[in-house]
Amino acid sequence: MLLQHIADGILSGAVVALGAIGLSFTMKILRFANFSHSELLTWGAYFALVFLGFATAFGDSAGGNIGPFSFGWPLLLAMLLSAVATSVLALVLHALVFERLGRGAGHMTMVFASFGIALLLRHLVVLIWGPNPIYYSNELQFAMLLPGNIRVMPDQVFLLGLTIVLVIGLHLFMTRSRAGIAMRGVSENPDLARISGVNVDNVVRWVWVIGASMAAISGVLYGLTVQLRPELGFGLILPLFAAAILGGAGSLYGAVIGGLVVGLSENLSVMFIPTSYKPAVPFLLILIILYFRPNGLFGERQ
Repeated sequence: MLLQHIADGILSGAVVALGAIGLSFTMKILRFANFSHSELLTWGAYFALVFLGFATAFGDSAGGNIGPFSFGWPLLLAMLLSAVATSVLALVLHALVFERLGRGAGHMTMVFASFGIALLLRHLVVLIWGPNPIYYSNELQFAMLLPGNIRVMPDQVFLLGLTIVLVIGLHLFMTRSRAGIAMRGVSENPDLARISGVNVDNVVRWVWVIGASMAAISGVLYGLTVQLRPELGFGLILPLFAAAILGGAGSLYGAVIGGLVVGLSENLSVMFIPTSYKPAVPFLLILIILYFRPNGLFGERQ
């Protein structure tokens, strides 16, 4: 039972980690808590549903499912296109709202604006796709039996593997590419980076693209292993903030470790408290983190 809860915690933590990466970068580089980030997960999941519909409408399922998974190549293509579409949505929100407010508005104004955008995006999902849950596929899966009597679905194994690949890819991007190095410079000192010739506006766009892409993929993976619903992002907002705060704003691996800790804490808590109290665990983590280590595990003192 304990091993099963640990496995479930790692798998759910992987979804939280991907979503928390973009939120962590936003908090560090853009310097405000973006409550609308969680809704990018929802839109990414539903964008993939639209692209999946187009892919299957113009042909068959491209050879059926891939191995033991419940999906085929059309969903992988839909996930990629969803990341692009969600990035465009994030850039539009930045250009129309956050960039304009950032010129003279204070921190709290940006926070409240993001909260208003989150409500707008959530209700647009209900208006367009309806309030009922939707599934990418109705294919039945058989659980894989792992050592220790641990049972996981093949889709969950894919989720964990893709998360590892994406985190490694992001690490290489942040450490080897000029754009990634510029992002790290802006996160440390925007004014000094601008004087040194860094195009800060371009870096900000990269933050939105990376954050929105990770959010979209996280939303698709969540919808793949659970279901799509308009409250998808809203239900993850506290775990996302808990992971970002725990890891430290702007830290890639901090967000990943924070996501895993949140996932493990939620799933292990059901061994001691009723399941209905499980959503309160991330909120409790946020309070503990802010009290003992406000900068997070990998955050730096200002």
